[in-house]
Amino acid sequence: MSSVLNLLLRGERLSTSEMAEVLRVGPEVVEKEIQKLQQDGTLLGWLPVINPEKVEEQRVSAVIELRISPEREGGFDRIALRVSKFEEVQTCYLMSGAYDLLVIVRGKNLQDVARFVSEKLATLGGVLSTATHFLLRPYKEQGHLLLLEEGASEKPAVSP
Repeated sequence: MSSVLNLLLRGERLSTSEMAEVLRVGPEVVEKEIQKLQQDGTLLGWLPVINPEKVEEQRVSAVIELRISPEREGGFDRIALRVSKFEEVQTCYLMSGAYDLLVIVRGKNLQDVARFVSEKLATLGGVLSTATHFLLRPYKEQGHLLLLEEGASEKPAVSP
């Protein structure tokens, strides 16, 4: 893995010149590597980690388990791509186990997500069943703890 990508994955907010200093290379080397990572599709974008409870505009998220019937020529890929193209879908994974796709959806409220599931997702050809689980309260987001007890360190003394 690229050293620039490794640095980015640690989540530090560093400028190009700061990354160059840490990596002991010139800023042009870092800029060239970032450009290469973007062009080859490795680096898809920049996304800050937001505490959802601190954002004024409340949104509802749901995890949806989807059982689908694979297509003869396309397997699971065609329907997974169709599901992924909905604006409401934030994440979509092919899974092993009791269901085939794990879909994470965001909406303005519970009714908005329920309407999406009943009118768009469940009516797609090849969808056999859905099970929707609404996310109630976040405790950790992208590796960052959101709620800390006073005086508590971020990591437990003994691993769970």
